[in-house]
Amino acid sequence: MMFTSFIVLTITGLPIKFEQSGISQRVVSLFGGFDTMFAVHLAAAAVMLLASAYHLIYLVIDPLVNKKLSLAILPNGKDFVDVVQDIQYLLGLRKDPPKFDRYSYKEKFDYWAVFWGMAIMGGSGLMMWFPQFFTQYMPRWIIDSSRYAHTDEAILAISAIFIWHFFNSHFSPRFFPMNHVWYKGTITREEMKEDHPLELERHDRKNETYVEDTNKGE
Repeated sequence: MMFTSFIVLTITGLPIKFEQSGISQRVVSLFGGFDTMFAVHLAAAAVMLLASAYHLIYLVIDPLVNKKLSLAILPNGKDFVDVVQDIQYLLGLRKDPPKFDRYSYKEKFDYWAVFWGMAIMGGSGLMMWFPQFFTQYMPRWIIDSSRYAHTDEAILAISAIFIWHFFNSHFSPRFFPMNHVWYKGTITREEMKEDHPLELERHDRKNETYVEDTNKGE
């Protein structure tokens, strides 16, 4: 829901921002006119908002159901060290890349950027969608400013996704033409050893402890 709606919003949103472009006019004609394209844009926006709401609900319910709360996605001091070490490695100043745990700093950046983006994009989009409602609670200049916040954040999000995210997740020589984890939901032991060695080491230690305890029980 998230990645599909994002692509649709990109295709239908850029022609609105760059309405004078010849390419934008051709895109509008493919939808049969501006009104149809804008309706598709709003529908995709609704899907993205629903996906975000679903995820927030999941974050609350899952720990309650499974009685387990994971904080692995939260940024920590090691992430900042990993950034420096990764840059050193890419510049040839370090022999080995940093070892990542369950999530690398790149994955955490991708994840939390969505929260920032949804707050800006979703909030400003709703203000433009329902101005009569929001003008009851905030001054008009905030509503007027929402268009600039919406379009500028859109360009930032599109650039981040199609440059940063797509390379790290799909276009990198290690994954090209794509990283299959997005639809399989699993990675191989070799991939885990390469991308998340600290988590793999932790799992191996747990398995060894489990085997030892089982043997003792026998």
